[in-house]
Amino acid sequence: MGKLSLSDRDSLMQASPIRKLAPYAEKAKQEGTKIYHLNIGQPDIETPDLMLERYRDVPKVIEYGPSEGLASYRKKLAEYYNSLGLEDIEPKNIFVTTGGSEAIVFTLLSALSYGDEVIIPEPFYTNYNGFGVMAGVNVKAITTKIEDGFDLPPIEEFKKQLTDRTKAIVICNPGNPTGTVFTRERLGELVDFCRENNLYLISDEVYREFAYDGKKSTSILEFDNFEENGIVIDSISKRYSACGSRVGNIVTRNLDLLKLVLKFGQARLCPPTIDQMAAEAAYNSPKEYLQNINKEYEARRDISYKMLKEIDGLEVPKPQGAFYMTIGLPIKDAEHFSIWLLEKFRYEGETVMVAPAAGFYATKGLGLNQIRIAYILNCDDLKRAYTILDAALKEYRKNHS
Repeated sequence: MGKLSLSDRDSLMQASPIRKLAPYAEKAKQEGTKIYHLNIGQPDIETPDLMLERYRDVPKVIEYGPSEGLASYRKKLAEYYNSLGLEDIEPKNIFVTTGGSEAIVFTLLSALSYGDEVIIPEPFYTNYNGFGVMAGVNVKAITTKIEDGFDLPPIEEFKKQLTDRTKAIVICNPGNPTGTVFTRERLGELVDFCRENNLYLISDEVYREFAYDGKKSTSILEFDNFEENGIVIDSISKRYSACGSRVGNIVTRNLDLLKLVLKFGQARLCPPTIDQMAAEAAYNSPKEYLQNINKEYEARRDISYKMLKEIDGLEVPKPQGAFYMTIGLPIKDAEHFSIWLLEKFRYEGETVMVAPAAGFYATKGLGLNQIRIAYILNCDDLKRAYTILDAALKEYRKNHS
C-alpha cells in the first residue's frame, strides 16, 4: 500500500514568520541564553483587574452559550461601539467569535465563494494568507513601500487588480506588521472604490486604541452609505492584553451576511463562555486603563524609533499606531540574520529574536532584507534589545558582506 497523501493545501500554507524560528529560540534558552522577544505581539501589559476578578467567579456548570455570543456581551460591545460615535450599532450587528482569527475566517467564508479573489495590501498579517487557503479564496497582493511609510497605494493600483472574481479588499488599520495608520481621506477613497465596484471592505481594527502623535484611527463603519459593504474584525486580545482569552467579533450592518455567519457559527457550537464573561467585565474598566496603555506604547514607540534610527544602515519608517514596525536592514537575507542571532550571536549571554518580514509578503522576493519588530517590552528592556541588535548587525556585516 502506498503512503497516504496530504491535502494539496500543504503546498499553499506557509510557515508563520512569527513562530517558525521558535525551535532555534528554545535551543538557545536551554543553553542558558536570555532572549529579548521582539518577534511576537504578546503584550506585557497587565490584564485589567475586573477581567481577572471575573475569571475567579465562574459558574459551577459551564454551559454552551448562543452561537452568536452571549446576549449580555453583545450588548456591552454595542455600547462600546456607540461610545465611538457608531450610535446605530446594536447587538444584532455583532457576532462573537473565538478570537479575531475565527472572525476573519467566518467573514471570508460568508462573503466570498470558492475561487473568488480578495485584494490585500502587503506586507500584511501573515495569517490572512492562511485564512484565505482555508476558505478556498485567492489572495492578490498590492505592494506598499517602505519609503512611503507603507501607506495605502493609489486607487489606480487597486483598479489594476480587479477581475470578475474580485469580491473583497482586506485592510488592517492600525497596521500589523507596519504600524501605519491610514488617514480618513485615504480610507474614504477606498470606501468609494468598494462602493462603486460592489466590493466588501473587511477592516481589521483590533489595534484601534493604539494611535499616536494625536492621531485617531478611523473605522470604516463611520462612512455613510456603506451598510452592505463594510465589515469590521475586532478582538479583546491586544486592547485588554488578553491574547489567550480568544474572544473576537464581527461587526457589520449587513444582516444578511450575519445570517450566513451564524450558520458557520452553529457548526462550531459557541464561542468560549467564560472568556466572554471576562471580556464583558473588561469593558467596564475605567477609561484611564486604555489611556495609560496608549501612553506606554507611545513611549516605547519613541524609544524604538530613536534608537533604531541611530543604527547605521537601517531604514526606519516611523510607526503611527499598533505596536509594530517593519524596518529595512543593510543586509541581503534577514531570515538568515534572524536565525544567526539565535544560533550564533551572544552579547554578554543575551540575544534578540525578530520576525523576518518576507513572510508578511505574498509576492516572492519582497521583504528579504526587512524584519518586523514588536515593541512590546518595557522601555529598559527595549533599550537593551536595540543595543544588542546594533552590536549584532556590526558583527554580522563583518562576516557576511
